[in-house]
Amino acid sequence: METSQSNDPCTTETPGTVLSPTARDEACDLVTVPARQGLEAVDILRRGAGETVGPVLHDGGCDTLGFVVPAGTAACWDVPGSTCTETNGRGLRLHPEAPAEDSGWLLPPGEADLATDPVVLRRALGEAARLIEAADNCR
Repeated sequence: METSQSNDPCTTETPGTVLSPTARDEACDLVTVPARQGLEAVDILRRGAGETVGPVLHDGGCDTLGFVVPAGTAACWDVPGSTCTETNGRGLRLHPEAPAEDSGWLLPPGEADLATDPVVLRRALGEAARLIEAADNCR
């Protein structure tokens, strides 16, 4: 499992910036990762000093997790093993009910920040990948 070491997510957001409260119904992007790496990243983000995590969506089979990130993140997201989907207002909205029948919120809107900072998420996914690789190599 590899992750990019680039610190430039190519977004217009600055580190620590999250969507404003009025942006709750605005378009956002979604970073999707394998569930194991995503769960590790959520733990890393929740333990971090001052690190915040936005809503996190899981699929019905719990194979993947999706992190809500600010709109525009998908334009240059390049973390191997993950995808970032630009929603352009065509789908994902931050409402308490899950956006698809076979999915649910791990961290629902309203109980989390409005979006996860892509720079912080990139670091957490990298750390998660290294932890998983280390654990797998100890077997």
